[in-house]
Amino acid sequence: MIRFLRRPFVAFTIIAAVLGAAALAQQAGSRGLDEKFKKFDKNSDGKLTVDEIPADYMVRLDLNKNGEVTLDEAHRAFASAPEGKEDATPVANRMFESFDKNGDGKVTRDECGDAPWFRKIDRSGDGSITREEVLAVAAQIKQAMKKQGMDVPSPTKAAKPVAAGPKILKAGDGGVGRQVQEVKFTDVTGHTHKLSGTVGEKGLVIAITSTTCPVSKRYTPTLARLQKDLQAKGLGMLIVNPMKSEPGDAMKAQGFTATYVHDTEGSLIEALDARTTTEVFLLDRTRTLLYRGALDDQYGIAYNLDAPQNRYLADAIDEMLAGRHPSIAATEAPGCELDRPSATVSVASSVTYHRDVARILAQNCSQCHHENGIAPFSLDTPDEVKDRAKTIKRVVSEGTMPPWFAKDDKPNRWANDHSLSPRDKADLLAWIESSDRPLGDVADAPKPITYPAGGWTYGTPDAVFEFAQAQPIKAEGKMPYVNVKVNTGLNEDRWVQAIEVQPGNRQVVHHIIVSVVDPKHPRSRVSAEEGFFAAYVPGNGGDQFPVGFARKLPAGAVLNFQMHYTPNGKATEDKTRIGFRWAQQTPKYEMKVASVPNLRLRIPPGEANHLEYAERAAPYDMTIVGFMPHMHVRGKAFRYELQQAGGNEVLLDIPRYDFNWQLLYKLNEPIFVPNGTVMKVTATFDNSSANKANPDPSKTVRWGQQTDEEMMIGYVSYYVPVDGAATAAR
Repeated sequence: MIRFLRRPFVAFTIIAAVLGAAALAQQAGSRGLDEKFKKFDKNSDGKLTVDEIPADYMVRLDLNKNGEVTLDEAHRAFASAPEGKEDATPVANRMFESFDKNGDGKVTRDECGDAPWFRKIDRSGDGSITREEVLAVAAQIKQAMKKQGMDVPSPTKAAKPVAAGPKILKAGDGGVGRQVQEVKFTDVTGHTHKLSGTVGEKGLVIAITSTTCPVSKRYTPTLARLQKDLQAKGLGMLIVNPMKSEPGDAMKAQGFTATYVHDTEGSLIEALDARTTTEVFLLDRTRTLLYRGALDDQYGIAYNLDAPQNRYLADAIDEMLAGRHPSIAATEAPGCELDRPSATVSVASSVTYHRDVARILAQNCSQCHHENGIAPFSLDTPDEVKDRAKTIKRVVSEGTMPPWFAKDDKPNRWANDHSLSPRDKADLLAWIESSDRPLGDVADAPKPITYPAGGWTYGTPDAVFEFAQAQPIKAEGKMPYVNVKVNTGLNEDRWVQAIEVQPGNRQVVHHIIVSVVDPKHPRSRVSAEEGFFAAYVPGNGGDQFPVGFARKLPAGAVLNFQMHYTPNGKATEDKTRIGFRWAQQTPKYEMKVASVPNLRLRIPPGEANHLEYAERAAPYDMTIVGFMPHMHVRGKAFRYELQQAGGNEVLLDIPRYDFNWQLLYKLNEPIFVPNGTVMKVTATFDNSSANKANPDPSKTVRWGQQTDEEMMIGYVSYYVPVDGAATAAR
C-alpha cells in the first residue's frame, strides 16, 4: 500500500501566520514568522525542504514548486489572497478552521491553548476570534506587501461551471408583454383547437416537453401534478412536444391528462419563440405573455436537487393573480435546445449528412446514442439528428460531448481519448449551421453498425455476480449513494483477465464503483485508500487486460457496489451485476489501483475556488497506466503531478471537472515510477451559489460518502511484477 504523506496542521501554522501578519502590518521584517522559519531550518541554509517541514506545509508554501521554501516564499504564501469582496486568503481560512474544533464559527482561548497571539487577533475583546477578524489580519498582510513592493500572487481563474441552471433574462428580449398570436393545432388524440380556446378563466400555462431530453424527463411528474394546481386557480394547461422524431406511444406513456400537442409543424413553437424542451409560458386571459422560462430550478444541465430553491412559475402565477406583473418575468430554461431554422442566420455548406455527418456520429457518438443504447436518445437518423442539432452544437462547442476533459499539452498521450478531431468538429458544426443541412446521396452512407443487445462486451463471463434483491429507485429528486454487498463465495484466489459491470437499469445508473472486501483483512467499511476493483460510467463499464496481466480476486471476497442513482421522472428499480473472465495462467504482472485521497476535507461556505491537496510516495517501483479523479458535485478541477528534482511533472490536468462523467484516463505509454517518488494531487472545489449543483452553499463541507458531502480521491491504475510464489491462477 502506498504510504500516505499528508500531515495535519499543528499550532505552528496559525502561530507563525498570525505573528508574521501582525509584524508585517507594522514593519516589513515579520520577526515572528522569521523566527519560526529559522527554527525549522535545521541546517541553516535559508531554505526549508520536506525533510524539515511536513509535506502539508510544503504544498502550501512552495509557490514555485521547486521542492524548497525560502523565507520570502513563506511570507508570500501566508499573504496570498484572491481579489474579491471578502479578500479572504485560503491559508487564513484553513488556519481558522483548524482551530475551530466545534465548528461554531468562533475560536476560543481554550481551542487555541491560550496562545499568546490570541489577544492580537481578538480585536473586539469578547474572548473569541471570528473568521472576519482572521481575514482582517490577512488583508493587512496584503496591503503591507503592496507598500513594500512585494509580489502578491494572482487569484485562481474561475472555470466555467459544468452545471447550468436558470438565469434571469431581460423580459423584453423574450417577448414578455406582447400578445401571443392565435394558432390552430391538433392534439395527440386528433382533436383540433385554437390557442384562445385553451385559455382558462384566469389564463394559460404552456409547457414544452420531450420524451427523451434528460432534464424534461425529470420534470414529467412535476408537470403531471401542475395541471390540478392550475385548474384550482382558474388556469388552463397546454403541453407541447416539438420533437418530430419522438413516437406518439412514448408521449402517451407520459400519462399527461392536459391537452397534449405533438407540434411537428412547429406552429406553436414559432408563435412562442420557444427555445428549449423545459420552457414554460404564462399567458393571461388576453394571451399576453407575462412570464417565460424555467418552471423552477430543481433540475438543470448536469444537476439534480432534492427540491427547488426558486419556484419561478408559481411565483409568477401568484403575482399575476394578485394583479401585479411578475417580478421575475423571464429566465433561461436549461434543457435540450430546440432546432428552429427560422431563428438562425446561416450559409450553405458542402458537408452532407450521408457522406460526412453520419460517419462522424458513428465514430464518436453512436456507441451510446443508438436505438436501445444507454444514452437518452438515438442519433441514428437524419430526423433524430436535426431535432437535436442545437443541443449537439452546444455540447460539442463547449467540449461536454463526446465526454473527455483532459487538457492535453502532449499529443497522443491517451489511449482512450474521446474528443473530436478539429476536422470532425468543424465539419459537424458547419452542417448544423448550414442553411439547408444537405442530406447528400444515400449511396454515400456508411454501413450500419450492429450493437450487442445487452450482451457482454468481452465475451461470455466465467462467473457472474448479481444483486440478491433489486434496488428501488424513486421518481424524483436525488438519491444518496446506495452500497450493496455481494458475496462471491469463491473458495480460492482467482486471477481476473476481463471485468465488466452491467447496470440492470442503465437509464437511472449514474456511475458505479466496485471495491473488494478481503475476508482475510476484515474492515467495517470499504476504505477510499484501497482504490477500486471495477467501475462503470455510461459508455465504459469494464476492462480487458492484455495477456500476462490480470487482477487478483481473493478467496471469499465480498464485492461492495457503491451505486449512484439519478431519478429520471419514473419510479423503477435496478439489479446490477458484474462478470469476470478468469486468466488461463498466472500472469506476469498484477494490475492494481491505489489512491491519493484527502480524508480531511473542510470546504468553507461560499468559496468558489477552494484548493485542497494530498500527497503519497510510492513504496516500491510501479508502472502507472491510468488515472481516475473522483469528487462530488462541488468538484471543479483536478490535477495529478509527480514531484521531481527539476520541478513537478503534470500527469493529468482537468481544468473543468464534470461529476457526471467519472472517466478513467488511460495512458498510451505507461509511466515508470521509482520507489519513493511522490505523487501530488490538487483539487479545486466550488462551494458557492454560482455552482447550480451545490445543494447548500452556506454549509461547511467535509469528507463523506453522499453527494451532499465531498470526496477527493486521485485513483491511480498501475501494475507490478507478480511474485513467483503467488497463488496459482485457475
